[in-house]
Amino acid sequence: MIKTAIITGASKGIGAVIAKRLNELNYNLVLNYRTNTALMEELIVNFKNKETKNIIVQCDVSLYEDAKKLIDEAYSTFGTVDVLINNAGITKDNLLPLMTEEEFDRVIDINLKGTFNSCRHIAKRMMKQRQGRIINISSVSGLAGNPGQVNYSASKAGIIGMTKSMARELGKKNILVNAIAPGFIKTEMTDKIPEEIKAEMMKNIPLQRLGKPEDIADCVEFLISDKASYITGQVISVNGGFYM
Repeated sequence: MIKTAIITGASKGIGAVIAKRLNELNYNLVLNYRTNTALMEELIVNFKNKETKNIIVQCDVSLYEDAKKLIDEAYSTFGTVDVLINNAGITKDNLLPLMTEEEFDRVIDINLKGTFNSCRHIAKRMMKQRQGRIINISSVSGLAGNPGQVNYSASKAGIIGMTKSMARELGKKNILVNAIAPGFIKTEMTDKIPEEIKAEMMKNIPLQRLGKPEDIADCVEFLISDKASYITGQVISVNGGFYM
């Protein structure tokens, strides 16, 4: 039987690569995005596997009712959802004395509240199914902190706490909840970092390179597989040794 997965923030970067991987693994996909319809359509056109079904849902998961729309549309289309991957996230970096309330609130709303919203709306449905996998994309910044990222680090640390609490609540219904904490991954987000700062970062990465979005997709592939059926409440770091 073909399984179904929801991926938030799927239009580019890590989310898009995870979508490509799950397409190759024969999943039906519910792909969420906020603004760029053209990117989503291009992503689906280029999928290698043409046998499964894909739908795109434009909504802002930081809004409670929008997140409900995403989950409702997934279930009305496919009847069941096996995997939820909370990947939607933004940065608005600034040093603490300069950070605005809007910069703090917007990052918390999308990264942390967005994760809560989608989990909240899918929880009862997965409990009724008595099975499911939830993977929340956190960050090394949520484990170690990072200068200029009080808002981002707080949101990603919150996701870790949320993941552990949900794993305890939902485990008895055979729902596994885990987090992945990427390090510095080569995406549009890290491309914006000045080269001199990247060079300094590299000194602290034992593997001496940035990660690839495919490294995160590899971890997702493992966590949704039968080989991870006794793993829940964990934070898996994919960071090249940057933080141990």
